[in-house]
Amino acid sequence: MTTKTRKTRSPNSSADPVTAYAREVVAGKRIAGPHVRDTCARHLRDLEHGKKRGLVWNLDEANKAIRFFENVLKLNGGDYEGKPFLLLAWQKFVVGSTFGWFGADGYRRFRVCYVETAKGSGKSPLAAGIGMKGFVADGEARAEVYSAATKKDQAMILFRDAVAMVDQSPELSKRLQKSGTGEKCWNLAYLQAGAFFRPISSDDGQSGPRPHVGLIDELHEHKTNTVVEMLRAGTKSRRQALIFMITNSGSNKHGPCWGYHEYGAKVAAGERQDDAFFSFICALDEEDDPFEDEKCWPKANPSLQDADLPGYKYIREQVTEAKGMPGKEALVRRLNFCQWTGAESPWLSHEIWKGAQSDFDWQELRGRRAVAGLDLSSTTDLTGLVFFVEPIEEGEPWKMVPFGWLPEIGLQEKSDTDGVPYVQWKDEGFLDTTPGRAISKRTILQKLSGMCDFFEVVEVAYDRWRIEDLIALANDEGITLPPMRPFGQGFRDMSPAVENFERMLLNGELVHAGHKLLTMCAGNAVIEQDGAENRKLSKEKATGRIDLMVAAVMAGGLVSTVPEPQAEPQIRWL
Repeated sequence: MTTKTRKTRSPNSSADPVTAYAREVVAGKRIAGPHVRDTCARHLRDLEHGKKRGLVWNLDEANKAIRFFENVLKLNGGDYEGKPFLLLAWQKFVVGSTFGWFGADGYRRFRVCYVETAKGSGKSPLAAGIGMKGFVADGEARAEVYSAATKKDQAMILFRDAVAMVDQSPELSKRLQKSGTGEKCWNLAYLQAGAFFRPISSDDGQSGPRPHVGLIDELHEHKTNTVVEMLRAGTKSRRQALIFMITNSGSNKHGPCWGYHEYGAKVAAGERQDDAFFSFICALDEEDDPFEDEKCWPKANPSLQDADLPGYKYIREQVTEAKGMPGKEALVRRLNFCQWTGAESPWLSHEIWKGAQSDFDWQELRGRRAVAGLDLSSTTDLTGLVFFVEPIEEGEPWKMVPFGWLPEIGLQEKSDTDGVPYVQWKDEGFLDTTPGRAISKRTILQKLSGMCDFFEVVEVAYDRWRIEDLIALANDEGITLPPMRPFGQGFRDMSPAVENFERMLLNGELVHAGHKLLTMCAGNAVIEQDGAENRKLSKEKATGRIDLMVAAVMAGGLVSTVPEPQAEPQIRWL
């Protein structure tokens, strides 16, 4: 049964490390990213106004949990083998917040905790320690604690941290009983309390777990929410059960992790009120570039400020390798700097795409010759139309001018599903909508016709499988289309176009103006290759929409076929 809450004295810096951390972050005395700043501000707001909602800050319980780590638990591995688990400042904030806040019912406030930090910050031993606290020091009758994942091997990683803590601690090892030995240990039992701690996975086919604490590791690797829901369904019989999730940033915004990331950010910012949900989400600010400025690194790596973990030297090595191997850049940004990437191995690195950005206004290019690519969606998907505008001066690059459409009805739902701010981008002018629930080909046709009046459109490449209705509609309405070229989506047509696009981008012969929808598609774009090393864009392998990049590559495939401009005829007087 839980310890009854009681009012405590006003927190101060020496007695309350949780509030001290929050104040340092909010005051700018400690480096932190936007979502951590929001979480700290939430803590301070709740100290001031939470009583109105029945919230109670129990400093004694917060410090008791922190002392459990430092007095009972031991670390393992390398230089830390056998040393006391002395929590870093951010870890004290997480542990103290988790165990120190209570609700009006006298039980712990937070039922779900989501922690997202860069690799090597120490979140795995932190989660194992949370499990051990719930296992042996929480006063819960017959506590069930699980380390959970989709696969047993993944669940064992965090569980082995917990077993090592038992092995390193005389106080725990004499009270707990292990089933299995060494790496094959599969259960920890606290016979005196009838409690156990074990790994569990969705592929075990188990049913009926009733967790007091459920630990979920590397949530970004989960393709579905099955494991989370399996554990949460069993918490209904526990009055202060806790689901504690840890993760790196991911590359799949369609998976459950992105949903918790977005939800946690909104709760921290006060956009959603959920007194049972706690988040500690490390992230860079939008203007930060970790490849150029080391000062922002602690925003994603909170342990750097107090223990140099995972180490400036290590991160510098990672950045150096990423700069030399563009294929590694997305991985480094995701694992080391908490930057969600559009794909696990994107075709174009952030550095390359950013390097091709140029400040220009396409409306100042009226009358120039252009080619275009049109990726027309069938019903509700994104439609992309991208123009390549020809240069007229020596050394001037081609300029990309993109347009994208989604149906108006259901735009917010699609935004929520994709994890993309489509509504905001529409307001900012980066996305257009067509009336109704399906893409209106009439709207696309009108735009194409209008742009032909603006540019001298030499040719438009299109995916032949989705164009018949557009051409028929143009004929019915008497609209003259520019020269149209069917463009296959297989390796034969796409491989030369991909190569030409890459060459132009890398050689500075092609630029974009930072259009947000086009940039999103560029970040999502993934290449697949056949046995002959021909390449094409793959919508199947991409984790997000890439339609504007498909249109752009098709347009790039037309550049080499653009005829030289004809000289103006001159009158000769005889």
